[in-house]
Amino acid sequence: MDTDKALLVDADLTDRVIGVFYAVYNELGSGFVESVYENALALAWRQIGLDIQQQACLIVRFRNQVVGEFRIDLLVENRLVIELKAVAQLASVHEVQLINYLKASGLPIGLLLNFGQKPQLKRKIFGVPKLDPPSSDFICV
Repeated sequence: MDTDKALLVDADLTDRVIGVFYAVYNELGSGFVESVYENALALAWRQIGLDIQQQACLIVRFRNQVVGEFRIDLLVENRLVIELKAVAQLASVHEVQLINYLKASGLPIGLLLNFGQKPQLKRKIFGVPKLDPPSSDFICV
């Protein structure tokens, strides 16, 4: 086993997800809106047996009170957050958005995937992995 890969959080899952991202990009190219890519990725990941939630609702808590909610583009296997973009170039604000999703969800790893003129991806880790993230964080009322 490659030592560097062994140190990566959820390396096998992220490798599978990234492989499908490039396959979808090669098939569709750039120019579509995010929702097209979201649907294509969800379909392709389900075809390889991954559990996918689209537009997973995430509750944000502050001092044990709900202060907001938002939607994560894709949640893979209830442990990998995917933020999609279809922009010319990724910006730091996109990375901050993904980090905030990780903070709010308690999940340790996320991928920022861009279907721009060239495919781009960023892998972000936040905090220590939790064995059983609270499922209630993904239930919006």
